[in-house]
Amino acid sequence: MQKAFSYRFYPTTEQESLLRRTLGCVRLVYNRALAARTEAWYERKERLDYVQTSALLTQWKKQDDLQFLNEVSSVPLQQALRHLQSAFTNFFAGRAKYPNFKKKRNGGSAEFTKSAFRWKDGKVFLAKCNEPLNIRWSRRLPDGVEPSTVTIRLNPAGQWYISLRFDDPRDLTLQPVDPSVGLDVGMSSLITLSTGEKIANPKHFNRYYKRLRKAQRSLSRKQKGSRNWDKARLKVAKIHQKISDSRKDHLHQLTTRLIRENQTIVIESLAVKNMVKNRQLARSISDAGWGELVRQLEYKAQWYGRTLVKIDRWFPSSKRCGQCGHIVERLPLSVREWDCPKCGAHHDRDINAAGNILAVGHTVTVCGAGVRPDRHTSKGQLRRSRKSQK
Repeated sequence: MQKAFSYRFYPTTEQESLLRRTLGCVRLVYNRALAARTEAWYERKERLDYVQTSALLTQWKKQDDLQFLNEVSSVPLQQALRHLQSAFTNFFAGRAKYPNFKKKRNGGSAEFTKSAFRWKDGKVFLAKCNEPLNIRWSRRLPDGVEPSTVTIRLNPAGQWYISLRFDDPRDLTLQPVDPSVGLDVGMSSLITLSTGEKIANPKHFNRYYKRLRKAQRSLSRKQKGSRNWDKARLKVAKIHQKISDSRKDHLHQLTTRLIRENQTIVIESLAVKNMVKNRQLARSISDAGWGELVRQLEYKAQWYGRTLVKIDRWFPSSKRCGQCGHIVERLPLSVREWDCPKCGAHHDRDINAAGNILAVGHTVTVCGAGVRPDRHTSKGQLRRSRKSQK
């Protein structure tokens, strides 16, 4: 199974100088190739591919003003052209938008294949570097495994990371367990389990909001492009990185626990990109990290032999009574508890939804049945009950 482990590393002064030049050259080649392909299409209705942009790279290296391209490894430059080709392939297939130009302030990345790095005694030697990278090994690679690809990344906060891609021969399948669980994501509670447990939303952004606002206000007062502006920008980027790291760490702990304790996990397939278009809820939805939650559950279920079932996003999990199956016509977000008008059962909105998600997940797993039942009529919109108003 193909895996990639990411580590923080601390380059020497010479290594950092070479890596920054490499990232700059990768960014320049990518942007020039993107401009050439765009110009060829709009002016001559001609589509350039990887082979033609690779020939352009050979010509660029011969120009007097681009001689610095020969000072770095040629492999990351070729890989940048391959990534651009993949971006256009995804665009023409309708899976992504038109490729954008790379910006220096976003840091950047460079990919090294086996011909551009050396793996010796558990150390990584990059091309044109005599010393190994000082990597902080948070976890070791499996015994006898060598990375096939190395990716160097500089984030906007000025931190260096290395990603080692390798083929893992180990069988990490966990022992089968009986429990299955349905998950209903939310904002007040990050997730609600069908067992009735609610996992609180840490709201990482709110924890750093005051510091971030102060740093952004200071950045707005600086002259753009100045040294002080760059220092202030770095402070803002570091706060954003803290928020991102805190969110990922919490999600990793949560998803690992769910994978270990349950054989089958059922969750809704949410369109997060569409949901964040709501300006009132966009920040809270982004801070919750629902997309990252599902992504981690997907690959961890594959690693450890668990089953992840994603049901249709249009299934009325919250509106459906878990006792009799009656579906109410409308259920505003302000209604957190409600009584079924047909059987009189009292429901907690999130726990009822998680239970319905689990039930439908079992149905989909066993017989592949649809999850959009016929619409039921109701007497009207449910309003906030007295109990929920207290």
